[in-house]
Amino acid sequence: MAKSTNKASLTNREYIVPFVLVTALFFLWGFARAMLDVLNKHCQDTLDISITQSALIQVSTYLAYFMMAIPAGVFINRYGYRRGVVFGLLLFAAGAFLFIPGAQMEAYAVYLGALFVIACGLAFLETAANPYSTLLGPKETSTSRLNLSQSFNGMGSALGPLVMGGYLFSQSDANLSLPYAALGVVVIMVALVFGRINLPELQRQEGDEGAETPKHHLSALMGNRMFLFGLAALFAYEVSEISINSYFVNFVTGMGWMDAETSSYVLGLSLFIFMGGRFLGSWVMRSVRAERMLCWCAVGSVVCMVMVLMTSNIAMGENSWGRFLPIAFLMANYLCEAIMFPTIFALSVQGLGALTKSAASILMMTPLGGCGFLLMALVADCTSLTVPFVIPLLGFLVVLAFARKKGMSKG
Repeated sequence: MAKSTNKASLTNREYIVPFVLVTALFFLWGFARAMLDVLNKHCQDTLDISITQSALIQVSTYLAYFMMAIPAGVFINRYGYRRGVVFGLLLFAAGAFLFIPGAQMEAYAVYLGALFVIACGLAFLETAANPYSTLLGPKETSTSRLNLSQSFNGMGSALGPLVMGGYLFSQSDANLSLPYAALGVVVIMVALVFGRINLPELQRQEGDEGAETPKHHLSALMGNRMFLFGLAALFAYEVSEISINSYFVNFVTGMGWMDAETSSYVLGLSLFIFMGGRFLGSWVMRSVRAERMLCWCAVGSVVCMVMVLMTSNIAMGENSWGRFLPIAFLMANYLCEAIMFPTIFALSVQGLGALTKSAASILMMTPLGGCGFLLMALVADCTSLTVPFVIPLLGFLVVLAFARKKGMSKG
């Protein structure tokens, strides 16, 4: 198995252009989602709201994923990947432009509505692009290929806090509509490109997904225990990853270790480590089984969360050298968790054949786990700033269990 994987190319020559264009989408939604982690703290400061209230930013965004994943899958099944991408980009741009009236009214509800519309568009993009990336080349390198695409998602995620944080926290009168309006213009331009190109509509060799109804697809998937385990693991990962990102600035500023602007730069640096982890993982998994790599990384994330919990209480104050310990373990976790989403996703749809598109739409409901930040916020407001890290710790334990189970099923 390992030998054949080494010889397999990452993608086929005729798929290079579609692969590059689709990978660019990963950057866009990574950038848009990472902006939330800074927007959260900005709204607390400018609108005088609590961590729990600001968590509605994540709730409105990831609730949209949950509500739109299945409709997006149905749309893509019927009209194809290209139209699904274009429609998602148009929704993305519409939500971004809604920030213009929102900023004029300074209405939190309008911001939440705009983020909901953006996330509806992102749900279409992710439901189309994640499985499509796995199809653009040899089956043996599908996991490595998706990790490479997701590496550019990590690049967008790293730049989001740097650009947004540098803009919002460096001036007291920053206009929130400006970065979103600029993003909307870029997205419209990308939509025009995808509206004119011809993406090949690919199917798994095992069959034609259109041969049965979505009801039959759902019934078949709900009877597949390994897929359900993968679904649970992906949801647990989303709870952990998104909650840590959203809580990062609140945590380090609340502990008195650094100010909001500095913490946004540290978060950006952490996400660059995350991006590097995906590039590294994509390369390593060309010779190491994905299940084994996922298991190692899950162990690393569990250790990092335990160490954050153990060291945070001894690292008090901005002049304490001890504050670098929990921050270092948080940053190390970004390296460990980097390959988790694409690897769990690829392993979950592995061998599903004609059910792949339907499985992808169900898996794209899992960003609802981002609402887990609301739970972290409630725990932080009721206990201490450190205790909420128990939540991502539990999530990474679920990922570890899935990796071990998947590894044992392969012998």
